[in-house]
Amino acid sequence: MTKFLISFPSGAMDLSHDDLQTVSDEAHAVVEEAKEAGVWVFGGGINEAVPPVRVAGDGTVTEGTYPQTKQLEGGYTILEVPSREAALEWAAKIAVACRCAQEVREFQYDPAS
Repeated sequence: MTKFLISFPSGAMDLSHDDLQTVSDEAHAVVEEAKEAGVWVFGGGINEAVPPVRVAGDGTVTEGTYPQTKQLEGGYTILEVPSREAALEWAAKIAVACRCAQEVREFQYDPAS
């Protein structure tokens, strides 16, 4: 089984206020389906109201992100599935629910995780 990150930037969701509850309900239905299928690891949205910081090994805290990151926001799902094809199928379900395309990235295997 391989873990995949399925994500989208918050700006990709172009919704009216009236659509928000429907999208939320449909997204939560996909979450429940993934949990029932035993592939759910974690998911959630970045709290964009809280600014990011970087923490060095000595504990020094610096506001902001790495320069190449620019911004990191939106919704994230981590699933553990048997294949890339399965990850793409789940990404399509999330895309329908969230009304926007999803990025799919594969985590490298780490026997300790």
